[in-house]
Amino acid sequence: MYPGAHAVEHADRAAFVMSDTGEVVTYAEYEARTNQLAHLLRSTGLVRLDHYAIFMENNARYLETCGAGERSGLYYTCINSHLTADELAYIVDNSESQVLITSRARQDVALEALTACPRVRLCLVVDGVDLPAAVGGALVREYTAAVGEHPSTPITDEYLGGAMLYSSGTTGRPKGIMRALPEQPPSQPLPLFDFLLALWRYRADMIYLSPAPLYHSAPQAAVGLTIRMGGTVIVMERFDPARYLELVEQYHVTHSQLVPTMFSRMLKLPEEVRTRHDLSSLETVVHAAAPCPVPVKEQMIEWWGPIIHEYYGATEAIGFTACDSHEWLAHRGTVGRVLMGELHILDDDGAECPLGTSGTIWFRTPAPLTYFNDEAKSRDAMSADGTMATVGDVGYVDADGFLYLTDRATFMIISGGVNIYPQETENLLITHPKVADAAVFGVPNVDLGEEVKAVVQAMPDVEPGPELEQELIAFCRANLSAQKCPRSIDFDPELPRLPTGKLYKRTLRDRYWPEGTSRIV
Repeated sequence: MYPGAHAVEHADRAAFVMSDTGEVVTYAEYEARTNQLAHLLRSTGLVRLDHYAIFMENNARYLETCGAGERSGLYYTCINSHLTADELAYIVDNSESQVLITSRARQDVALEALTACPRVRLCLVVDGVDLPAAVGGALVREYTAAVGEHPSTPITDEYLGGAMLYSSGTTGRPKGIMRALPEQPPSQPLPLFDFLLALWRYRADMIYLSPAPLYHSAPQAAVGLTIRMGGTVIVMERFDPARYLELVEQYHVTHSQLVPTMFSRMLKLPEEVRTRHDLSSLETVVHAAAPCPVPVKEQMIEWWGPIIHEYYGATEAIGFTACDSHEWLAHRGTVGRVLMGELHILDDDGAECPLGTSGTIWFRTPAPLTYFNDEAKSRDAMSADGTMATVGDVGYVDADGFLYLTDRATFMIISGGVNIYPQETENLLITHPKVADAAVFGVPNVDLGEEVKAVVQAMPDVEPGPELEQELIAFCRANLSAQKCPRSIDFDPELPRLPTGKLYKRTLRDRYWPEGTSRIV
């Protein structure tokens, strides 16, 4: 159903709840708010298929800023709220956004970025203070006051809109991913919606707990589908493992989606904290975004039962694999079988790899993959004949057709002529009780070209240093072949990992490579 219908049938039902403040926004309020913003966007001159951008932390206005685009035929680009002004300006300008919506917490960065965003005509700041009248060519206004000038009834020319999100940019400049929007009413969903609703077992009256930043594609899809179903979303402003468990019990949560680092952090809570709350309401828990270490997932299934579903698919939507807990237990480490797309594992010469042999993951596509305003990256993502696309992931397929991820091709280590994918080493290190997070990559070696290096974030109560380094190296050597083991380990107070689970490994690796010599682009 469309949220507007829920606003009539279940006006007082909570569309979403902010977990920290307890603020509740009902379906009637959500409907009115999205209508007001849609009117404002139209009054600014935006018409169907135009673009605007959102640069905020999780807050009580975030979902309506997306919902307004969904009902006005617009593309909205949700941007990582941790970016610098230069990084933000690149995405806003590249996306051809004409309106930027930000918050008091991010307004300084946003206003600085506006000086390099000539297309932006209006900047709205949620709870903004001490705002200038204009920056560059953009009028600057406080959000609530601006939308409050407009009616809460629907605009007369409603169309289905959607997100145009950007890749996380962990290996280079982020890339805009724009899907075609058919000219149809917002009450008529895309076929992909029905597929995901069935896969994730969504239902009416469900309670979805969202622990991730709303700028990411997976939470975007999950939260949007929950509201289409008439469920209630519990939005965590930030992830905290103990608080997550508390919220499941408090709101009788039925559905959720997490990333492997969240699993790991919950598993490392003290036993009395892990077992304190009733989690029996959980029906379906989905995870993706990064490979999950086998021991971590085994422990999660043992703890929560066979309710954990995994999928693999990029924001580019060129292909999709999935598996439930029973399939995963029979094929430990898999990310599932293909449900959408035609999968091919190819070697560097473009030949099909045998079963069990790693190669680049490609999907045959009905149309070429194109990144918005980036012809070079679009060409790089396609095969020479233009029939297949890749996002650079590496993996293999077993005899039963289940896919396993090895790593990103850009992070492969070549040491003494041997190709080493560091994901296996990272997955092992993260299982050590003294390790909170880990990154593994290649660093220069005069004889070998590269050698394996690890950077580790120790648990809060653990003292990093030479003794821990030797303990972790020994742990790796006891469980991996020697070539995959780090020769040295450095320690960092916090690794640059996004709340989405993506690790900015490039920023770590570049510390060890002279300028211009890093193989990661």
